[in-house]
Amino acid sequence: MLHFPRVALTTHTVDMLLGREVLGDAHNGLFLAAPRRTGKSTFLQADLMPALQQAGVVVVYVDLWSDIRRDPAALVAEAIGRELITRSGAVGKAARAAGLESVTIAGAPKIDTTRIGRTDGLTLPDAVRELQERAKAPVALIIDEAQHALSSVAGEATMAALKSARDQMNRADSVKLLLIMSGSDRDKLLRLVNSNAAPFYGSQVERLPPLGADFMAFVVERIAAQRPELTPIDTAMLLRALEIFGNRPQFFMHALADALSPLAGPPGPFEQIVLATAVQRRVDDEAQIAAEFSALNALERAVIWRLLEQGPRFRPYDAEALRFYRDKSGLPATPAKVQAALEALRARTPAMVWKSARGEYAVEDAAMHRWFADRVAAGTWPPVLGSGGALSDTDSQSRCEVTRSC
Repeated sequence: MLHFPRVALTTHTVDMLLGREVLGDAHNGLFLAAPRRTGKSTFLQADLMPALQQAGVVVVYVDLWSDIRRDPAALVAEAIGRELITRSGAVGKAARAAGLESVTIAGAPKIDTTRIGRTDGLTLPDAVRELQERAKAPVALIIDEAQHALSSVAGEATMAALKSARDQMNRADSVKLLLIMSGSDRDKLLRLVNSNAAPFYGSQVERLPPLGADFMAFVVERIAAQRPELTPIDTAMLLRALEIFGNRPQFFMHALADALSPLAGPPGPFEQIVLATAVQRRVDDEAQIAAEFSALNALERAVIWRLLEQGPRFRPYDAEALRFYRDKSGLPATPAKVQAALEALRARTPAMVWKSARGEYAVEDAAMHRWFADRVAAGTWPPVLGSGGALSDTDSQSRCEVTRSC
C-alpha cells in the first residue's frame, strides 16, 4: 500500500522523546493510542523507527500481538536479547549467520539472552543497560499493543521493570532509555498510567492524530498525476469517505482501487463509489456489533452496558453495579451470577470482554465504544429488541446519520 510519510508528526515526536522541547514529558515515556488499522503500527515502523535511528538511537521494536499465545514478558525479553546479540561483535555475527536466537555474550560472563528477565538470568533493567552500554547510544524500546502486557502477571512485572530501568538510566541532562508504548484501545492503555498501582502512574496517554486532510492531499495528488482525466477530484467527498471508514487507510485505499479499476461495477464518479462503499462498510460493521449484542442474554447485555458506560471506572460487583444490572435486565444480579456472565463474555468467540491480571475488565473490541457513543448521541440507546431478541429496524443506525446528508 502507498505509504504516506508523516514528516511533521515524526519530527515533533522525536524532538519530544529526546527532550529537545521545553514542554512535555515524553522522554519519561510516550503512550500513544489509536484505533486498530488507522496507521499506528505503520507510523511506528515506517516513520518513527527510521527517524530515531537517524538520530543515533538504537531501536528495539516488539509487537505484543505478534503471537498472542505467548506471554508478553517473553516477547519483550526476546526482542531485547536479539538486539544484544547484534551488539556482541563476532560472536553475535556468527550466531546470526547460524540462525541462532541467543548466545552467551562474549566478554560478559553469565549473560545469556535466553534467560533475560528470569530468576536465574539477567534482570530486564540490567539487560537494557547492557544494550545501551554496548551500543554507546540511547536505546528506544517501542512496544506495540502494550496493553496486552497487562493480561499476565509476568507482563505486568515487565512493565514495572521497564519503569525501573527508565528511572535508573535517565537523568535530567541525559536520556538513555526511551519508552514508546502504543495501544489500539485507549481505555486499556490508560491502565498503565492512571492509578497508584499502575507502573507508569502520572504519565499521559496521547491520541495519535488520525490521517486526515494532509493524507488526502497526498493521495489526490497521485491520482491526478496518474489519471489526469479524473480531475478536478472531489477531495471533500473522499475525505468524508475516509472518516466514515474510521480513518482506516487500508480500507479506504482498497475501496479507492476498486472504484478506479476498469472492472468497477456501478457507473458514476469514482468519489461517489468510494463514499457509498464506506457507508456500506460502516453499516455492516455496526450491524455485526448489534447482532453480537442482541445474541447475549439480558444479564450479559446489562454487564456490557455498564462496561461501556463506566470504562476504566468499571467495578463489577459493587452495590451500585448490582443495582444497575437488576434495573436493566429485570433479573436477580448477585456477584456469582455477574462473575458467570463476565466469564461467558470472555469465553465467546470472538471474546467480548477483556480481563487484566489484576482482575480489571474492559470491552474487548474498542469499536463497540464508538457504536455505543453514536447510539447515545442519536438517542437510540438502549437498543430496542424485537421478536426473538433481534434488534428492531427502527433501532438501527440509519444511512443518513452516517453520511450526514439528511
